[in-house]
Amino acid sequence: MISLPRCVENIRISLQTLRSNKTKSLLTILGVIIGVVVVVLIASLLTGVRQNLRHLVQEYGTDNIYAFHLRTGFEGLPTREEWARDPLQIEDALAIRREATAVRDVAHQAISLEHLLGRTVRFRSESYGRTLVTGVSSNYGEVMNFSMAEGRFIDDSDVLRSANVCVLGSNVVDALFPNTSRVLGQLITLDGHPLKIIGVVDKRKNSFFGETDDDNSVYLPDRTIKRLDPKQKYLLLIVQANPGRLSLAMDETERILRTRRGLLFQEDNDFELSTADGMIDQFEAITSKISLLAIIISTVALFVGGIGVMSVMLVSVTERKREIGLRKAVGAKRQDIVLQFLFEAVTLTTLGGIIGIFLAIVSSHLLGFLLPAIPVTIQIWAIISGFTVSVSVGLVFGVWPALKAASLDPIENLHHE
Repeated sequence: MISLPRCVENIRISLQTLRSNKTKSLLTILGVIIGVVVVVLIASLLTGVRQNLRHLVQEYGTDNIYAFHLRTGFEGLPTREEWARDPLQIEDALAIRREATAVRDVAHQAISLEHLLGRTVRFRSESYGRTLVTGVSSNYGEVMNFSMAEGRFIDDSDVLRSANVCVLGSNVVDALFPNTSRVLGQLITLDGHPLKIIGVVDKRKNSFFGETDDDNSVYLPDRTIKRLDPKQKYLLLIVQANPGRLSLAMDETERILRTRRGLLFQEDNDFELSTADGMIDQFEAITSKISLLAIIISTVALFVGGIGVMSVMLVSVTERKREIGLRKAVGAKRQDIVLQFLFEAVTLTTLGGIIGIFLAIVSSHLLGFLLPAIPVTIQIWAIISGFTVSVSVGLVFGVWPALKAASLDPIENLHHE
């Protein structure tokens, strides 16, 4: 059992040794510092993004099912086979609403490639080129849990009349109306077509890197967008399940769409269904791969740091043979020498861990200040893990130098110059 006074004395000797070789000690633990910074910073960043995404998809609605003929979510780009699929139709939405017993409502959104790439809307001399122009059904705002900052959303009358009206996202308003607060009733233009603003969508409480698609969107009645832009041929269906019946609504939606699209029993779906939980699971799979990459990088850095610590400690054993001989001559046991050099190695890597944790915390705050859209949440478990790993590196890579120092012959050491 190691007594507390002996531990304190070993730590004092270790710190004294480090102070006498500041530059060499700092260079030695550089790998440990980098490894700990990577572990703490990446873990905190991914945790913050994951929490934001989870809250965001829940804000859109946990009972919603998203039906599209192409792959959606975080699984990559659609394949050539998927691009050849027939788009969903408004009649599909009506059939689901009519036949599915577990479905409360079905909204739809018209999507085109121009929608994904962004289009330009104008108000007098101002313009905004990141606009996502899309046509929606009158119940879209309710199904997607929209909150209006001012005005109203599109209603049945707007759709039936194919009215030239629109609802703007907050980023569009900020870009087009920087010098006035009077937005409702103003006319903006899309490809020369005038559109009257009837409402502004409020920002979501949660966001993904600072904003959502809603912030950059201009919503038109679906019949209006068909008249103004016939290219908007793709349709996204948002199926709202009754509370507690999401699984049944999913099965019913799949059955109805398969029947309407004429799929045989053995044929795979030629459409995609996703839910909030499914999107979260996809993102979790991606962040798991990023976490694995971060672990590999930090492991390499820590291994390099450990090798550096072991090399320096071996050199230190050679340089301090006379000191080791003197300690053994005055009664130091083999265990005392082992503990002394182990404490030096652990103190070295622990210092690296503390510096790494400090730099990670400072970097996270600096990142949050410069890029407030990036959610970084320092995790206590990441700090504990980084500290534990740094101590472990010292223990593992300090064993060989400590044993070598303890095995030296004291008589030969006393004659060493």
